[in-house]
Amino acid sequence: MQGGIKNSNFFNRRLLKGKTMGKNQHVVTRENGWAVRGEGNQRDTSHHRTQAEAEQAARGIAINQQSEVLIHGENGRIRERNSYGNDPFPPKG
Repeated sequence: MQGGIKNSNFFNRRLLKGKTMGKNQHVVTRENGWAVRGEGNQRDTSHHRTQAEAEQAARGIAINQQSEVLIHGENGRIRERNSYGNDPFPPKG
């Protein structure tokens, strides 16, 4: 087994007090607009005409699942990241 624990994704998604968070949501460009796709999914969750509409849909999912939204620009690179989980307070650093 390469890289240690087989289900390391499960452990990476653990939160404080034993809670687990849902899949991070990615806002990505498509040929005819924008889409929301759950991290690791093969298919898009939803399609939208504008990036703003896709962001709003992803935010609702992330709030429900206590996860993050990663917004990709037209070039495919992550340009913004917002967390809706149980962030530590005060933040590290």
